[in-house]
Amino acid sequence: MEDTRNLIDEYKGMTNEQVFSALEKSRTSLEIAIENVEHDFNIGSIVRTANSFNVKKVHIIGKKKYNRRGAMCTDKYLEIIHHPTVEDFLKTQKNRELVAIENNTERAKPLNDKKFIKDTTLIFGSENNGITKDLLDRAKDVRFIESFGSTRSVNVGVAAGIAMYEYIRQTTF
Repeated sequence: MEDTRNLIDEYKGMTNEQVFSALEKSRTSLEIAIENVEHDFNIGSIVRTANSFNVKKVHIIGKKKYNRRGAMCTDKYLEIIHHPTVEDFLKTQKNRELVAIENNTERAKPLNDKKFIKDTTLIFGSENNGITKDLLDRAKDVRFIESFGSTRSVNVGVAAGIAMYEYIRQTTF
């Protein structure tokens, strides 16, 4: 029977548990935090992208449910942790650099200037309201993705992909 899952060839024919175990051997130390993103599809898209970059963990802060269809079943291949509060999330982040991707604050500097360290957690928030002040105040660094057209920002799922790629580019290649 043909394996029709969206997997690269080396994982075809493996069980979901075997794929998870194989990926564990080469995971990056990058973690992703998603705080109260309002559109379920965006959360699914971020999870799918996190799998593509083989991140260590995805933390969902606040809202627990999301559209797993957007994740294309990739949520089976990485650890996803729900935190009901910011405080609960922060307890898991000892010795990690928290980098918020946010364009609604004077603290934000361009992403292209960022020099990432290995133990980084990228934080993404709601497209309408951004990251909450409580969590933004706890971030060591705040970055924005430069825009070159008339739109002031990109979709949060796209922003996550850009930031993850930049982290991987700097720490892996």
